[in-house]
Order: sequence, then structure tokens, then C-alpha cells
Amino acid sequence: MQTIPLINLLYLLLPLVIVWYFYKAWVGNQTEILYATIRMVIQLLAIGYLLLILFENKHIYMGIIVLSFMLIVSTWICIRNLRTKTKNEYLYIFIAFTISSIIHLILILYFVLQLENIYEPQYVIPLAGMIFANIMNGLSLAIERYESDFERTKDFISSRRDAFKASMIPQINSLLAVGLVSLPGMMTGQILSGVDPLIAVRYQIMIMSMLLSGTGLSIVIYFLLKQRDLIKS
Repeated sequence: MQTIPLINLLYLLLPLVIVWYFYKAWVGNQTEILYATIRMVIQLLAIGYLLLILFENKHIYMGIIVLSFMLIVSTWICIRNLRTKTKNEYLYIFIAFTISSIIHLILILYFVLQLENIYEPQYVIPLAGMIFANIMNGLSLAIERYESDFERTKDFISSRRDAFKASMIPQINSLLAVGLVSLPGMMTGQILSGVDPLIAVRYQIMIMSMLLSGTGLSIVIYFLLKQRDLIKS
């Protein structure tokens, strides 16, 4: 694979500056994009060095610590923009995250990839990251839409229906467009690194199925917990 010199990444600042200027002019926030970009660069450089250590250290206890940290941070980010920030809300989101992600990780690592050792850091950590990020985005959309609709209608069933449908639109659209409009990131990366396209396709089918069902299952679990809470009250 072609190595990218760090200095060459500076070329991407040119369109980024244009977006930042109009974001500042139209939205009135001049720091959000800058902060997000700087934080992204620092976090990715840091995780790059950390992954070198984690890939050499295959103790499952280290993996549990890393995955637990990722779960906690994902849940915190998910709840950040929501109106309701109670302990119960955080707990429901955390439970939905945990159950959905564990089910999918076990299915992929043990049954699909059939790894001899279920904890292989180079598989577990990237796959868990994909699952967590996707669940985080889908669940955030679902809860935010639900809160908005429920505040207006006070109807749990219709609010849940509309929220579930809206949050799944990006997932379903990506399945419909793949291969026709876009080549997804993992498949593109594998092809660029020299992997047979037919092998890359199998991995991409695994990933996209995992992301759709992982997001959907987490939303289902969240609303089941939420419904039980409403019945009690």
C-alpha cells in the first residue's frame, strides 16, 4: 500500500478552511470544526501508537479494559446531545450498547471468522470500534427523534415507530447504494492493500450486515427498556 507522508495531509486543509469559513459565517461558530479536526488528528495519532502496543499484548484482560472504556465513552457521547440525561437514560443506552455489541462480536469472531483465539486484538478492536461508532450514531438519532416526537404527541408507539424508521434510513441507504454508488471504506482499504476483491467483498458483507443489525438491535433494546420504564411510571 502507498505510504502517505504526514506533510502531504496538509493539502486537505485547503477545502477544510473553506468549509470552516462558511460554517463560521453561516452558523456563527468558529471553533467547533477547528476543535473537532485538531482532536481527530491527536486522537488518531495516539491510537495508532496505542494499537501497536495492544496488538503485541494479547492478554484478554487488556482487551476487556479497552472495550469497556470504548463502551463508556460511546455511551457518554451518545447521551451528550439528548435532553434527558438521567442515570436511567445512561444505563439504558449502556445496556443497549453492551448487549448488541457483544452478540455481534461473538457471532463474527467465533462463528464467521472462526478464530482459534476469540481475543485477537487486530480483529476485536477495529470491529468493536465499527460497531460502537455505528450504534452510537444510530441510537443518538433514534433517541433524539423520539424525544422530539414524544414531547409533541405524548404517544410512545408512534414516536418509537418514527424514531426507529428515521434512525435506520442511513443504514438501509448504505446497503442499497453499496457497489452501485460507493465502495465502502473497509473494502476500499483492503483492495488498496492488495487483497483479492472477492475476499474483500466477503468482509464487507460481514461488516455491513453487522452494522445494520447492530444498530437496529441496540435501538430495539433501548425502546424495550424505555417502554418498561413508562409502564412502571
